[in-house]
Amino acid sequence: MVTIKKVESKADMKRFVKFPFSLYKNSSYWVPPIIKDEMESFDRDKNPAFKSAEATFFLAFKENKLVGRVAAIINWLEVKEQKLPKMRFGWFDFVDDLEVSKALLDKVASIGKENGLEYMEGPVGFSNLDKVGVLIDGFDHIGTMITWYNHPYYQKHFEHHGLVKEKEYLENKFLFANADPKIFAKANLLIKKRYGLKEMNFTKSAEIMPWVDKMFDLFNETYSKLSSFVKITDVQKEYFKKKYISFINPEYIKFVVDSDDNLVAFAIVMPSFSKALQKANGKLFPFGIFHLLKAKKHSKDVIFYLIGIHPEYQNKGVTAIIFNEYYKVFQERGIVNCIRTPELEDNIAIRQMWKSFNPSTHKRRRTYRKDL
Repeated sequence: MVTIKKVESKADMKRFVKFPFSLYKNSSYWVPPIIKDEMESFDRDKNPAFKSAEATFFLAFKENKLVGRVAAIINWLEVKEQKLPKMRFGWFDFVDDLEVSKALLDKVASIGKENGLEYMEGPVGFSNLDKVGVLIDGFDHIGTMITWYNHPYYQKHFEHHGLVKEKEYLENKFLFANADPKIFAKANLLIKKRYGLKEMNFTKSAEIMPWVDKMFDLFNETYSKLSSFVKITDVQKEYFKKKYISFINPEYIKFVVDSDDNLVAFAIVMPSFSKALQKANGKLFPFGIFHLLKAKKHSKDVIFYLIGIHPEYQNKGVTAIIFNEYYKVFQERGIVNCIRTPELEDNIAIRQMWKSFNPSTHKRRRTYRKDL
């Protein structure tokens, strides 16, 4: 018999956060989070996502052993402003026992019904800057700090319990050696001249900070038409600014502005921290921080985290300016692999943007839905 317990104490939350450490302890592909950061992201007083969303966390026990977890989430911006009667769920992990996964999903469904919602979808987080999707292909590739990893049996559980595919995401990568500067160097000059644009590069995080709010405004504008998009609020901007921007290499953040210094495009790339996080094993101290700082400086793999282009400048070749600037930095750093974050399968425009780099799809992931 499976018993579901609501997380109600700090000790419970620590068990929630640490459960995957035992579930994936023998995996060479799972990338553990930093426990302290994960705890803070679930703290209602620290994560501004809770100002527009609510979440209830559950643990599953069988024979007095912890066997699963799930976060049941309602994003009220999505429900009230976008009129999407959706119950979200994420951080969904479980042993290979159909009774366990069913009990956790049933708990999510019951909360959705209590709140008059019409369907549930997951795994997803609070917003579009959170992790998304269950991995269905590519289990033999190391994960990243911004994606979930899971065992192959997860897909079987979703489908056995009557959930159906909602969205599919592709993860692609390419060798930096595939980036032929002839493709974008000349276009870079033409596009800048034609539209009166110029690149902005940075050497210090302090130089970026005055632009961060504008960057998130542009992010909201870029993706506003996507059906799954929930805008980043002002309080979330402040949270992400303080938590992440200062830790990203400033030379890995690129802006494009017009003749009046209006931001028209941006891109954020991060060094891969995957292997460093595996070595840290959830702890910054005493040695985890050194592994992360070493990766920040020396990692030969990079992750294209966010890219945004103002709707007026989409399909006008602005990415040539961004790629031209990254080429200089990556060549100097000796970058080998360029990895892209999950992109919607039907986002043809983004695939067209990358086609000249000869990318390969190495992972697929999905969200699943079920009517309530």
